[in-house]
Amino acid sequence: MNTLAKFLGTAFALLIGLPVHPLLGAVAVGQPAPDFTLTDINGKKHSLSEYRGRIVVLEWNNPDCPFVHKHYESGNLPRLQHDAMADGVVWLLINSAAPGLQGGDYTAGELASWLKQHGAAPTDYFRDPDGRVGHLYGAKVTPHMFVVDATGTLVYDGAIDSISSTRKSDIAKATNYVRNALAALMEGRAVEPSITHPYGCSVKYGSKG
Repeated sequence: MNTLAKFLGTAFALLIGLPVHPLLGAVAVGQPAPDFTLTDINGKKHSLSEYRGRIVVLEWNNPDCPFVHKHYESGNLPRLQHDAMADGVVWLLINSAAPGLQGGDYTAGELASWLKQHGAAPTDYFRDPDGRVGHLYGAKVTPHMFVVDATGTLVYDGAIDSISSTRKSDIAKATNYVRNALAALMEGRAVEPSITHPYGCSVKYGSKG
């Protein structure tokens, strides 16, 4: 789809009151989640396709982001990871910050220590320094959350919860969209909402990204 077609499509949707996907031109809910291969912080390569048959959560991460601090220092995201993985969910963290930018210079050992410090338990943590996978998914912020069902279909794209702030006190008052999406999948229900507006720090892509 060329730029003019994207513009006209967005303008038409706005005129008639249809919802506009916040990541127009990136992945789309209801479509197959694009496959990718990345190397984890333990030096092993993994592809999204190897987890077909299981629910997968993709979480964009930057340890230096205040919004990430909110959800990790409070224990919110680590608890959600533990609960999800106990139900057989695969949880993949992806850091698309470019070297030299905020969050982009952590070594594998430093990232492992950061995870341990916060009691985090993802299946794997990946660095995506050239931003290839981040751009493939249209990841905008940290944390930007995606949920892929067992058939490999993207079923959720957006924020972790309903309150866009860095205040830990807001977590208990917020609707946790990711937890609700996982519960819906476990119960065979449709994920609603399936698209929300992600909030957080912008992903620190490099100039060549």
